[in-house]
Amino acid sequence: MSQSPAPHVLHVTGARPNFPKAAPVIRALDGLGVRQVLVHTGQHYDPVMSEVFFQQLGLPEPDVNLGVGSGSHAHQTAKVMTELEDMFVAERPDLVVVYGDVNSTVAASLVAAKLQIPVAHVEAGLRSFDRTMPEEVNRIVTDSLADLLFTTSPDANVHLGSEGVAADKIHFVGNPMIDTLLANLDAFDADAARAQLGLEGPYVVATLHRPANVDDPAQAGSIVKALHGVADRTPVVIPLHPRGRKSFQSAGLMDHPAIQVIDPLGYVEFIGLVRGSLAVITDSGGVQEETTMLAVPCLTLRPNTERPVTITHGTNQLVTQHDLADRLESIIDGTRTSDGVTPPLWDGHAGERIAAVIVRFLAR
Repeated sequence: MSQSPAPHVLHVTGARPNFPKAAPVIRALDGLGVRQVLVHTGQHYDPVMSEVFFQQLGLPEPDVNLGVGSGSHAHQTAKVMTELEDMFVAERPDLVVVYGDVNSTVAASLVAAKLQIPVAHVEAGLRSFDRTMPEEVNRIVTDSLADLLFTTSPDANVHLGSEGVAADKIHFVGNPMIDTLLANLDAFDADAARAQLGLEGPYVVATLHRPANVDDPAQAGSIVKALHGVADRTPVVIPLHPRGRKSFQSAGLMDHPAIQVIDPLGYVEFIGLVRGSLAVITDSGGVQEETTMLAVPCLTLRPNTERPVTITHGTNQLVTQHDLADRLESIIDGTRTSDGVTPPLWDGHAGERIAAVIVRFLAR
């Protein structure tokens, strides 16, 4: 009598923010002997945005790279769905694990749900309550379809409960991206980052990519003016994504001599640069979390955040382009500091907790 194949898990990653979250989960499941398949949709296809992460984080090479590339939200999501449907039918995984809030995440969740394959969502329950953000729509849809919802902060549990998600589906496990940060602390070399970029003395890092900040010429121009005001006080280093480079260049970003625009960096190089900085200006959710753990002041150029724990337990504060320079001044003066309280369960063991829940789920 032949034995049925061992249950297996299929992970779907697609963009830079997914990889630091997936690495601890894949590693922990591997330690428990779980059969796994890793799919990279290729939503981010630049080597610095994807391939370098597999090398630096010790991730196994993807079993499949779909190579979907860029496109509008609808075209990109549709292409991922089409490619994944064929794969899911062939593989018939026992569980599909998705990460974060990118288009690949919602695409995989939709396909799996229609094929009646269970879905686990790592980083569930985050809400900005701003549906003009494509990521917010992706979060809501993914969470409504997921069978296992892994949350990084207590407020996420509250959001899911208020949306009617059954309590036995929700698991507060902590933040796997922080697992990756803590595991690589010794590799984040601020001195090497300074030397490579010729930086002497204090500097600020800026990283901006959200459509609301970079796609509208008037908004981009207003942000550039604010960054010039920051650069009047201290040098600014900006790793620019391709989507933001054109609009910021058109608005005169590089006209200020104290602003240094560079290409996107690998994970280790970027966090090293952040670790040595006076402060970070960002619109990225992940950077809000990383700066919280590194005790680096974070100025989030957004009207809202889906990660309020980085404000209540971290170094983050929401700013506008109009008060950005003044908020930075308070950091330079030393009047705005963190209380040093770490968010609960951000202890480097979230991946292990996630893996334990998944193993129990598969056993059922």
